[in-house]
Amino acid sequence: MSLGPIELLVVKFPGNQFKGEIAPALAELVENGTIRIVDLLFAIKDENGDLAVVELSDAGDEENEAWGPVAGDMTGLLTEDDAQRLSNALEPNSSAALLLFENVWATKFRDAVLNANGELVLNERIPKHVVDEVLAAAEEAS
Repeated sequence: MSLGPIELLVVKFPGNQFKGEIAPALAELVENGTIRIVDLLFAIKDENGDLAVVELSDAGDEENEAWGPVAGDMTGLLTEDDAQRLSNALEPNSSAALLLFENVWATKFRDAVLNANGELVLNERIPKHVVDEVLAAAEEAS
């Protein structure tokens, strides 16, 4: 199977505050073919700082109902060791979602670049707060 560009996204949730908006937004991206979920793990630190890693297959009914439709054919590429390493900085009483996903939208473009003997030089995600700061500074300057 040929995969498009793969990204790892780790999102933390201080205080384990969830609002139920993430799974539907992710489902929309999967349904419209923008991304494909390769793997998904949850890391949960209790108030004592003890870490539990939960795979979707081990999650409760509520979590499976919310996340199951986006999960599809997960690969198991993310391991418990990955989750432990990536969630070291979590504060007690917080959680993280570790998401490995394929940028399906970019596969055709990636193939075209490779067929033209192009080579990737840089691929960097610029955080929203950085973009907002640059746009604000540009607006002030004009």
